[in-house]
Amino acid sequence: MKRAARTLAPILIALSSLAAARPARAAAPPDLAAAWKRLDGFVLSEMRGQRIPGVSLALTDRTRLLRVKTYGFANLDSRAPLRPDHLLEIGSISKSFTSIALLQLRDEGRFDPKTPVTIVKHLPWFSIESSFEPLTPHDLLSHTAALPRDRDDIVSSLYQAVALKERVVGEAPGQHFRYSNIGYQVLSYMLEELSGRPYAEIIRARILEPLGMTHTVPAITSDLRPRLAVGYESLYDDRPSPPDHPLVQGTWTEYGAGDGCIAATPADLAAYVRMLLNRGAGPRGRILSEDGFKLLIQPVIKAGEGWSYGYGLETRQAFGHTFVAHSGGMIGYYARIVADLDSGLGVAVMINGPGNRERLASYALLLLESALHRQPLPPMPAADPPTRVKNAADYAGSYTSADGRRLQVMADDDRLLLLHDGKRLVLESRDDDAFYVPHPDFALFLLRFGRTQGKVVEAFHGSDWFAGETYSGPREFDTPAKWTAYPGHYRTPNPWEPNFRIVLRKGRLVFLTAEDEEEITPLGGGEFRVGEEYSAERLRFDTVIDGKALQANLSGIPYFRTFTP
Repeated sequence: MKRAARTLAPILIALSSLAAARPARAAAPPDLAAAWKRLDGFVLSEMRGQRIPGVSLALTDRTRLLRVKTYGFANLDSRAPLRPDHLLEIGSISKSFTSIALLQLRDEGRFDPKTPVTIVKHLPWFSIESSFEPLTPHDLLSHTAALPRDRDDIVSSLYQAVALKERVVGEAPGQHFRYSNIGYQVLSYMLEELSGRPYAEIIRARILEPLGMTHTVPAITSDLRPRLAVGYESLYDDRPSPPDHPLVQGTWTEYGAGDGCIAATPADLAAYVRMLLNRGAGPRGRILSEDGFKLLIQPVIKAGEGWSYGYGLETRQAFGHTFVAHSGGMIGYYARIVADLDSGLGVAVMINGPGNRERLASYALLLLESALHRQPLPPMPAADPPTRVKNAADYAGSYTSADGRRLQVMADDDRLLLLHDGKRLVLESRDDDAFYVPHPDFALFLLRFGRTQGKVVEAFHGSDWFAGETYSGPREFDTPAKWTAYPGHYRTPNPWEPNFRIVLRKGRLVFLTAEDEEEITPLGGGEFRVGEEYSAERLRFDTVIDGKALQANLSGIPYFRTFTP
């Protein structure tokens, strides 16, 4: 569900290599034992390096399940091992189930994704403030409706969808990809209205039963907990996680809307991948027409490096092959499916804690491709240490704040060092131009660098701004007096995004979460936009006492100033 929204530019290694050079498959069945042994070693190595509690993995071709393997623990406290019959939540992979059910109705002549009246006709309560053309189901299915992301402070997903009447559309539909869980919540309620049945019953009857996914559950309820592996999250929710990220059990939530309500076993999720490999056909016949399948994977909008988004699935063309994929994330659960439609091979990976499931899925699929084509098995990819910085020299230099504080940054081959309190701190790369600093003085924020014409000229840490020696821009900034009341730390009981910070930097307000930051743009009337110019996220502050705003409202979600910095 939401977590996929945060990482929709997927990190896939070696995916292009999968299709680079494929001789004809040998007639005799290959011996896969060596591939499985290497895969086991890779998974265990990744688990140690990333502190992943457990991994559930399945590989398939078009006709059969090739392997299921689980690693690690379903419960760290009891040391109960993760088993193939344990359920794990698949998060936003559920969106493609919603899309398929709607496309089945299209095949039956009961649903048209391109007709604007479809939404209001079947959901008369649906409305959102917009000066643009009416939204269509197509816009919602492809995340091009410019809707706000979500409202996970509201425990009723139906009311989340109804509450869109209080929000705005960020721009005309179809212009940009902007992930919206609420859009798929609306679609799941439209599916219910069209079918006259609850969502879970629809998915079970239309997809799970025809595909033989007998262990999969299409609604996450408290009754399900004994069958689920325990999900884990990092101990810290208000700062970048340290490299060893201590784990705690994730907050439990029930969920039943079509943007992320499915829990599956690895074998069942592989059966779903197998249907994708067969372009909509299952063991009992087609569950989606060829025309419907083309709509499912159509490249509607660019959605990341090399990827486009269709109706609940990402699509990529590489070396003449078509790959479809999607990631999912719930609180404590992360998943990834990848299917090579031309080679007929696919993978499903689920983990019960933070970790790079894209890397696991990509290497597993690469191993399978190589083994089946009797090619040399690829070596286990070395984990690129986060302390390795390809362009470390770009950042070297001295950076000075307005009050005279100095950051001294040094390049040591492919490492980046920060001189602080007489120590040389080795920085850990987290994102483009962003680094984790292993010192309590830098615990709350990443150290970020800014560029002008490609050259690094400044550094930021929270509200602190440090100008580099080559910085030539302005050094004094006008700030509206009322803005000084807004910086602070705001919290809400929302388990998905429980807090954020507002800082004032270079005369601008900046919105920061644990590892991300976005600019805030004033829109007038006390309202601000968070993010890109087409973002629908809106922010307001109120209840100013003693010069400090005590409440912030982010797209309808109330947050309250807390006492911690």
